[in-house]
Amino acid sequence: MKTSEIRQKFLSFFESKGHQVVPSSSLVPGNDPTLLFTNSGMVQFKDVFTGKESRPYSRATSSQRCVRAGGKHNDLENVGYTARHHTFFEMLGNFSFGDYFKRDAIQNAWELLTTVYKLPAEKLWVTVYQEDDEAYDIWAKEIGVPAERIVRIGDNKGARYASDNFWQMADTGPCGPCSEIFYDHGSDVWGGPPGSPDEDGDRYIEIWNLVFMQFERDAAGNMPLLPKPCVDTGMGLERIAAVLQHVHSNYEIDLFQSLIKAAARETGTTDLANNSLKVIADHIRACSFLVVDGVIPSNEGRGYVLRRIVRRALRHGHKLGQSGVFFHRLVKDLVAEMGQAYPELAAQQSRVEQVLKQEEERFSETLENGMRILDAALAAVPEKGMLDGQTLFTLYDTYGFPVDLTADICREREMQVDMAGFEVAMNHQREQARAAGKFKAAEGLSYSGVDTRFDGYDHLQSQGTVTALYVDGTQVESVSAGQQAIVVLDATPFYAESGGQVGDAGILQAHGARFAVADTQKIQSAVFGHHGEMLEGVLAVGDTVDAQVDTVRRARTVRNHSATHLMHKALRQVLGSHVQQRGSLVDPDKTRFDFAHDAPMTPEQIAQVERIVNAEVLDNHATRAQLMSYDDAVQGGAMALFGEKYGDTVRVLDIGSSRELCGGTHVARTGDIGLFKITSEGGVAAGVRRVEAITGDNAVAWVQQTNDTLLRAAGLLKTQPAELVERVALMQTQTKTMERELDRLKSKLAASAGNDLASQAVVLQGEAKLLVASLSGVDPKALRGMIDQLKDKLKSAVVLLAAVADDKISLAAGVTGDLVSQVKAGDLVGMVAAQVGGKGGGRPDMAMGGGTDVGALPAATAGVEAWVRERLA
Repeated sequence: MKTSEIRQKFLSFFESKGHQVVPSSSLVPGNDPTLLFTNSGMVQFKDVFTGKESRPYSRATSSQRCVRAGGKHNDLENVGYTARHHTFFEMLGNFSFGDYFKRDAIQNAWELLTTVYKLPAEKLWVTVYQEDDEAYDIWAKEIGVPAERIVRIGDNKGARYASDNFWQMADTGPCGPCSEIFYDHGSDVWGGPPGSPDEDGDRYIEIWNLVFMQFERDAAGNMPLLPKPCVDTGMGLERIAAVLQHVHSNYEIDLFQSLIKAAARETGTTDLANNSLKVIADHIRACSFLVVDGVIPSNEGRGYVLRRIVRRALRHGHKLGQSGVFFHRLVKDLVAEMGQAYPELAAQQSRVEQVLKQEEERFSETLENGMRILDAALAAVPEKGMLDGQTLFTLYDTYGFPVDLTADICREREMQVDMAGFEVAMNHQREQARAAGKFKAAEGLSYSGVDTRFDGYDHLQSQGTVTALYVDGTQVESVSAGQQAIVVLDATPFYAESGGQVGDAGILQAHGARFAVADTQKIQSAVFGHHGEMLEGVLAVGDTVDAQVDTVRRARTVRNHSATHLMHKALRQVLGSHVQQRGSLVDPDKTRFDFAHDAPMTPEQIAQVERIVNAEVLDNHATRAQLMSYDDAVQGGAMALFGEKYGDTVRVLDIGSSRELCGGTHVARTGDIGLFKITSEGGVAAGVRRVEAITGDNAVAWVQQTNDTLLRAAGLLKTQPAELVERVALMQTQTKTMERELDRLKSKLAASAGNDLASQAVVLQGEAKLLVASLSGVDPKALRGMIDQLKDKLKSAVVLLAAVADDKISLAAGVTGDLVSQVKAGDLVGMVAAQVGGKGGGRPDMAMGGGTDVGALPAATAGVEAWVRERLA
C-alpha cells in the first residue's frame, strides 16, 4: 500500500465515521506564539480544546504536516542516522471535541488497523496509564486484546501523573491518560515490549497514541473532571507506512525511496544506502514546506532553522562529492510525490526552487572554504579529541561557517567541540563591539543625571530644565551664540531617533537665549540629547527652556510613520505572511521600508498595496496606543519588529487593521495621512526588498509633478494625456519599421559593395582567390553579411574585410568549404587582430575580431596574402 493511499484511507475512514476532514494547517502556528513550528496534529485545534474557540463540527480528522527541528522539539541531529527520526513528518489524527471518548476512540483505532489496514491483531500491543482501568477494560473485554499484550505504565518521573502515558498540554489546563498502540516487528529484531528494560529496542514500535483529555489541572494541582472530555490522537504516517510496506526503516518506504533516488541522481551517488542521501531526502521535505508556509532563510527564529536545515543538506551533498548547486532540483521530485495531497506545494514549486537555489548559491563558497579549513584543523586533533573554541569561533566569525554545522561534523567523526571556549571568544568580540559602538564615545559623553521624560506623544511644546550641556564631547556649564552643542533636558516634547523614526528638530528658548535643534538622539536609553547650534544669548545648566518642536517636520514624519505600519500589514496581505521588517527609516520626506521577500514586486502588487493602504486612510480610523506586558501584547496579535528590543512593558499601537509594538509618534486618525504613494521598489540584499513611499503634501506634490510631466510629454507629441500610451506605441512601431527599412538598405548597399569588391580578388592557385579589403562606415553585422555574399560569389576563396569607425577596427574573415582544411578563418582573423591591438576568433569558415590600433591596420592586412599562400602551399 503506497504512502499516499495510506493517508487517504485514514482520512476516508474517519470521514465515514462522521469526522470533518480538516486540511493541514501551516507549519507556522497561527494561534500559539510560544511554539516555533507546528509539531503535532492538535496544534491547530488547541484553542478548541481549551474552550477559546468553537467549530461547526465536534469530530475532525487531518493529516498535519509537522516540523521538529528547533526549540524544545528538535530531532535534527538524529536525522539520517536512525530509522525513524525526521525534521518533517505527517501526523495522522482524529479528534473529538466533547463528542465521543475512550470507547469510540479505541474501537475506531482497532477497526482501522485490523480491518482497513489489515494488520494482524496478534502483532499489536497496547499500553494504558496505570490508573486507567476504563481504557484497560475496553481493550481487554471489548476489543479482546490478551492481558499479556496490554501493559500498564505508571508514574516513572518522580511525581504523580508524571508518566509517558499521561498527557498534559501545559502545567495547567486539559490533561489526561493516553493509550499507545505498538507493532511487534518479530523476534528477529532486538528489543522488549513497552515498559520492559529492553523497550528502547526496535522490535516493538509505537505507531499510534490515543490521548484522552479527561481532567482540568489548576494551579494548585487539583484535577476535576472536564465537563466535556475530548480525544486527541496521533499516528506518524511514515511509521505506519513502514509497517504496512513490511520494511523496518521509515527511509525504506516508497515516498522516501523516490526522494533518495532523486538525491542520488543529483549527487552522482550509486550507494542508495548512504546515510547522506537519507539526510538530503528528509531535508528537502522540511525546507520546501517551510518555504511554502512563508519562512525564508535568515539569521533569526524560524528563518535560521530553515537556513540550518538547508546548509546541513548541502554539507551532506558535499560529502557525496557534489560541490555545485543541486538541492533545489529535488523540489520537482517532491511535488511528484506529495503535490496531489498538498496542492499548495505544487502551486509554489517555482518559488520554492528559487528560494532554495539562492540559499545554495550563497552558501556554496562558504561551505567549500569552511570544509577545507575544518578538515585541516580536525587533522591535528587526536582521535576522539576536542576541537578548540578559538578555531570554532574563527570558522564562524571569519568564514561564516555555522557553529552547529561544525558541531554536526565533529559528532560524525566522534570528536567534541569546545563550546565553552567558543563562548569566551564570542563574548570577547561582543565586548569589543560594545566598546567601539558606545554613543559618541570619542567625545567622552557621560551622564549621571535624571532621565528625560518624553511629553511628545501629546504635546509639541513644553517646558524643561537643562540638566547637562556638551560642547565637542566635553560637559560644560553654559554655551554661547555660535557654538555647536548638545542639550539634555529633564522633560521634552522632542522625539529622539528610535525604531527607524528620525529625531525631531525645533527651537529651545529661555530669557533671550535661542538654541536651534537640528536632531534629537538618545545619549542613554532614557536620556535625550538635543543636537544643534546656539543662535543667540547664553544657555546654562539649570535654566528652564520652552521647547518647541518643528510642527511641519513632525507632521510629515508621523504621516510617514503611520503609513509604514499600514504598508507593512498590506505587504503581508499581498505577498504573504513571510514578509517581515528588516529595517526602516522614517523621516519627513519619505518612509523607507526593508522587508523579507525573495522576488521583485510586480506593478500589480504595488498597486494593490497602495489600494489597501489608501482604503484604510479613507476609513479614517482612530489611532490607539496602550501599554501592556510584552506577553499579553504578542498573544493579543501585536507584531514585534525585527531589530527592536522590548522590555517587560511595551506600547501597543493600533492603527487601522495594523497592531504593532511601537514607541514612535503617530497620526490621531488614519485620515491624517492624506494620501499614500509608493515611489520605488528594489532589492538591497539576498531575500530582502526595499520600498520607499511618500504621504500627505509630499504625495500631492509628487502627483502634481507627475501630472505636469505627463502634460508636457503629451504636448510634445501633440496628443491628449489619455492617448499618450497609444501615441508612444505607434511611434515605437514606426521606429521599428524604419529600422528594418534601414537594415534592408544597408544590406542592399553591402551587396552592391560586395559586387564591386569581388572584382578586386586576386588568384592564389587554381580556382582559389584571396580578397583583402578595408572599408569605412560599415558595422560588424553588415561585415558578416558581406562575407557570406563574397564567398557565394567567389566560390573558392579566402576573404578578410576590415572596417574602421570611431577609431575602432572591426574584422571579419571567411573561408569557403574547399579551403578550410588548409586555412582557418579563426586563425586568420586572430593573426590580424593581434597586430592591431585586439583579438578575434571563431569557426574555421567564419570568424570575427577587432582592434584599436588603426595606424597598424595597413601593415597587418598587407601581410595576409603571404600568410594565406604559405598555408595553401
